[in-house]
Amino acid sequence: MKAETSASLKALAACIAGGALCAWIGTPLPWMVGPLFAMALCKFAGADLSSPRFGRESGQLIIGTALGLYFTPGVAREVLANWHVLIAAAVLATALGWICGLFLARHTGTDKTTAFFACVPGGATEMAILGERFGAKPDRIALAQSLRILMVVTVIPFSLALAGVHGSDAYSQVAMAPDALGLAQLLALGAVAGALLAWLRVPNAFMLGPLAVTIGFTVAEQHFSSMPGLLSNAGQLLIGCTLGSRFEREFVKKAPHFMFVVALSILLAMLLAGIGGWLLARLGGLPVPTMVLATAPGGIAEMCITAKVLQLGVPLVTAAHVTRVLILVTTTAPMFRLAKRFAHGKP
Repeated sequence: MKAETSASLKALAACIAGGALCAWIGTPLPWMVGPLFAMALCKFAGADLSSPRFGRESGQLIIGTALGLYFTPGVAREVLANWHVLIAAAVLATALGWICGLFLARHTGTDKTTAFFACVPGGATEMAILGERFGAKPDRIALAQSLRILMVVTVIPFSLALAGVHGSDAYSQVAMAPDALGLAQLLALGAVAGALLAWLRVPNAFMLGPLAVTIGFTVAEQHFSSMPGLLSNAGQLLIGCTLGSRFEREFVKKAPHFMFVVALSILLAMLLAGIGGWLLARLGGLPVPTMVLATAPGGIAEMCITAKVLQLGVPLVTAAHVTRVLILVTTTAPMFRLAKRFAHGKP
């Protein structure tokens, strides 16, 4: 127990240093990108570090609550008015997973089941567990999914920042000062909702539960507190720390070709998603950067944090990625079974 605590404290120290360095340099998303790279580099170097227990869940709880505070009644009406664009963005992101899965299978010799679950834009843990049920290799799925998040979190925010994209959408959280008691109550309610969804085995439970609770209260104009910037940064740090902890040096040594082709498939997915986001923006009369984030093959927390930091249509990006998660949860397994039946000549 002491060894685990020591490893977690050292990990947090490294992640705080990484976040502080990136904030000083002025990189996009410093408190997520910095900890992610700091943790990944330490793991590659063989350091005995481990992310804190329940760190991912705690980070998601904070970020889900913060995002829910953007959904004022007016914003909720705007999101509902664009429901068709959000569904199209979610379907596009899911379809890209299938396309990239075929690419990965063809160029690595990986079985199609593993390749499919490695490329579908879901959570690393959730896709690894689901893929294992169908006979896939969970270690490769987890690695590919983690590399996808690392690349998307790095490439897209930096590309948008270099292009000078920032603050084109005037969404903001509820206008009130932070209230310690109100915030504690809101986080407690979100934690209960997250635990319930986790018990029901819903992916990203501690993101979706707090998000749903906070949206409900915000739409009903029942305000508890705003989210302090320091706490929001802590949530990003915990998520970045957990993501970085997945990169083990041993596996990368065993499968360098697989890693290389996974990276190519992720670049392909980002390119196609960017084109798709541009088309949806033009068709729906929405800002292009917002729809690029909405269709990006990143995790729900990471892409929504990007939208929040760059002030790019937080509610629309959040709604698009939540829609994608819901579509993935309800359709991935049955669609995969159907595809296998057709592949074996059983319509």
